Order: sequence, then structure tokens, then C-alpha cells
Amino acid sequence: MRDADFELPSTEHLALSLDGWVLTVTLNRPKARNAMSFAMVEELVAVFDAIQDSAQIRAVVLRGAGGHFCAGGDVKDMAKVRMLPAPDELGGPDDAMATSNRKFGTMLSIIEAAPQAVIAVVEGAAMGGGFGLACVADVTLIRADAKLRLPETSLGIVPAQIAPFIVRRIGLTQARRLAVTGGRLDGDQAKVLGIAHESYADAEALEAGLAATLADIRRCAPGAVALTKDLVLSALSENLEVLLDRAARDFAIQIRSPEGLEGTMAFVEKREPEWARSDA
Repeated sequence: MRDADFELPSTEHLALSLDGWVLTVTLNRPKARNAMSFAMVEELVAVFDAIQDSAQIRAVVLRGAGGHFCAGGDVKDMAKVRMLPAPDELGGPDDAMATSNRKFGTMLSIIEAAPQAVIAVVEGAAMGGGFGLACVADVTLIRADAKLRLPETSLGIVPAQIAPFIVRRIGLTQARRLAVTGGRLDGDQAKVLGIAHESYADAEALEAGLAATLADIRRCAPGAVALTKDLVLSALSENLEVLLDRAARDFAIQIRSPEGLEGTMAFVEKREPEWARSDA
């Protein structure tokens, strides 16, 4: 990740808080249980685009305001689009419903591929798009009493942009079960399936778990994190031999980089590397 000046965008539906190297992005529509409007989706994309090349921001924490993570897509937004005149080709390039829906997938892809470590902190409702956000974070921490649901099929619609990410997260067989049952889970069940990594009994334990996770991330070099995330995600689709060749090149470059030199010297000298210091 290269050094770059950046400016966080102005947001109406997200609350942004930058504390040193950690950016907290709070979905901020509490009266709607943080349902994702099209405007919120665009704001999330804008935030992650803005920090793409930032060397300062090493971790992004995603959470929701008012005790809920995200109640899914905004039904009112979808209804407005559905009221538009139907195009000649349903689902085609001129269909506003298809193009609007596709934006959710773009957002999830961008968040999943972010060079920073992304942590989802899930409380209360996590439905539909909120379920998807939980599945694209590098680390998902959840309250045991959270309510995850994949409600689309029970509403007669399709979790179109979410489904592929669920398969990538927990595998085909579990994703199929969630698809045909409407996917009702609590935090402990989400951990068992692998959607969440840790489940906590109360808010205090959840915040302690977040602090511990950030402390672990601090110990990892940001450039190495970005390269490793890219390699891990590429393993899902790239030819193995091609990927191993690229990994070897990445290793050779990274071990000679300032991070690689500092990390190996710190190990030999039995000290913390520069990026892990409290004042870094």
C-alpha cells in the first residue's frame, strides 16, 4: 500500500470516526434499523474508494447505530424503483431494478477486497444486506443474542448479490440450507457456521473482543496484510500454479521491502516492529 493523501467523503447515512489508524464506519439510520438505502450503498463505496491507497488507515470497523447492525436493503427504495415503467427487457441494461441491485454486489466486492483489515461488529438485527456485510468482513464479531436472517426467499425475492458471498464464506451445503429455510440464526449459531468468528454474551465482552482484535491487527504489517488478503481471495478463482508463481514474486518483493527488513530485524533483535508500537 503506497502513501497517499486522502480525504474522507461527506456522508449523510454513515457516521465516520478516525482514531489514529482505525476508521470506524457506523451505519447511521437507526430509525430504520440501519437498512441500506441506495444512498448508503453509494456512501460505503465512496468511503472504501477514498481509503484504498491510504497508508494511515490499517483497519476499518463496520457497525450499526442504535443497537442494530443492518436490517437489509431499504424496501422503500426498492418500491420506488419497481414503480418505474418496466423496460422492454426485464433484467437488461435499461432495467433500473437490475442496475440498482447490482450496486449492492459492487459494494460487497469492494469491501471484501479492501487492503485494510475489515472488522464487522454485529449487534441486534443483521438481515439481508447486513448478513452480506458480515460475510465479507475479514473478522466478524457478534453478540450472542444478535438475530441474523436471510429473509429474501420468504418475501418471494432472491438474495441475488448476497448469495455468492455466503457460499464463499461458509460453503455450498450450508448456503443451500439457509436459502431454502430463510436462514434464521443467532450469534452462537453464526459462529458455529463460520459467518462470525467470535460470539459474546454482552456489550462489554464484545467491546473487549474488538479491542483484542485490533491489538492483534496492530502487530501485523499493513503492506503484508494487503498482499496476503489479495492472495487468499485469489485462491478462490485463480489457477493454483499461476497463483503460486505470483505469491513467490510477492514474497521476494515484500521480504526486501522496508516492512520485510524491519520485521525480520525486529524478530532477531527481540523487539516490536515499528508498526506495532503504541505510538505508530
